[in-house]
Amino acid sequence: MKRVFSGVQPTGNIHLGNYLGALKQFPELQDEYECIYCIVDEHAITVPNDPKELKAHILDVASLYLAIGIDPKKSIIFVQSDVAAHAELAWILTCNAYTGELFRMTQFKSKSQNKESAPAGLLMYPVLMASDILLYDTDIVPVGADQKQHIELTRDLAIRVNNTVKEIFVVPEGRFMKEGARIMALDDPTQKMSKSAPNPLSRISLLDDEAQIKKAIMKATTDSEGIIKFDIENKPGVSNLLTIYSVLSGKSIETLENEYEGKGYGDFKKDLVEVTAAALAPIREKYNEIRNSDELIAILKDGAERANAIADKTMRRVRDTFGLGL
Repeated sequence: MKRVFSGVQPTGNIHLGNYLGALKQFPELQDEYECIYCIVDEHAITVPNDPKELKAHILDVASLYLAIGIDPKKSIIFVQSDVAAHAELAWILTCNAYTGELFRMTQFKSKSQNKESAPAGLLMYPVLMASDILLYDTDIVPVGADQKQHIELTRDLAIRVNNTVKEIFVVPEGRFMKEGARIMALDDPTQKMSKSAPNPLSRISLLDDEAQIKKAIMKATTDSEGIIKFDIENKPGVSNLLTIYSVLSGKSIETLENEYEGKGYGDFKKDLVEVTAAALAPIREKYNEIRNSDELIAILKDGAERANAIADKTMRRVRDTFGLGL
């Protein structure tokens, strides 16, 4: 079976954009591929963090992995820092990366803008991500569309080492969802939905109850036309809501446009509240069952053992190729 790897940062509640952009496909891959899903806590410390909150968020994300349907008997679920090889391989890849290509990363530019100096971790973030992927001989990486540039860098690094040193890395392919791949903020549909946005109504978290979901959707930005039509350029707010509705309901956007022809935004939003609440309720219930259980810790420990076994095999090959150790 081909191998899948993907990871999520433990930086707070996962929102609908994260879920529809990447996580929704995680459980669907389990029967076709060997899946490895990581909580990437080392990525999270590229910005200041409260250590206690970080530890809690690690368990939050692990619980959400299980709540969305990832089966630890079929997939490996583990915490990145429990496998030391991630950091070791990141250094080796750093020695094969160029500063120019790292400075061109759009996420680095975005997070470091208007600053005289930025943490080096922000610059090296995509190299650590490449390490995460290449460490497990990954074939497919299911991620959001915003990670496409990082996947390309991962492929470039793998090909560079394979061509100049020795062919030791599998060159991975990114898997990007066609619909729902880029969910925008509810209050500003020109910006991507984000955990860090100051307005809590800009997003819907997977753990929000129906009252919170209703408040966010009913206040979501639309326009003054009152026509429910998909047109990203002229109607970004309505188009964003149609995308969410389509992915959660399984109905095509064209079908939804026909269903709501002649109806106003009020009816459309009320129905979207129901669809969203119904989709997220089972996730929230499962999360509450697993979050404080001993089973969760056992699953993560088992996952770390299984991940280490694969990583150790890769690193023996990598160290030998680069002449490291005895």
